[in-house]
Amino acid sequence: MYKLKQDTDSQILCNAIVEGMQENKAKDIVVLDLRNIANAVTDFFVICSGESSTQVDGISTTVTRHTRKELQEKPWHQEGKTNSEWILLDYVSVVAHIFYKDARHFYELEDLWSDAIRTNIPNLN
Repeated sequence: MYKLKQDTDSQILCNAIVEGMQENKAKDIVVLDLRNIANAVTDFFVICSGESSTQVDGISTTVTRHTRKELQEKPWHQEGKTNSEWILLDYVSVVAHIFYKDARHFYELEDLWSDAIRTNIPNLN
């Protein structure tokens, strides 16, 4: 399992979010480091895809449970739970984006933040 260097609280949280995503077999996990980008609203984006709306919802639930269990952290804000095509979990210093695979290609979030340092997390299966 891949882990970022854990020098800061936001890196530790980022790793916990990735672990939660991997527990539910999320695909194509990408970590965008936004710390050196002017006017960025957070330290990291963690982006992944699910194969169905059911899996997207499940990944969201697993990430929330895992961060609460491991770090006693819960999202400050959540969006997208009603249709499960793009669920956003805002932990303030880290924002998780869980996409249904077709929605991810439509929004191309990684391209919007292409100047961020990008880390691709290998799929576990």
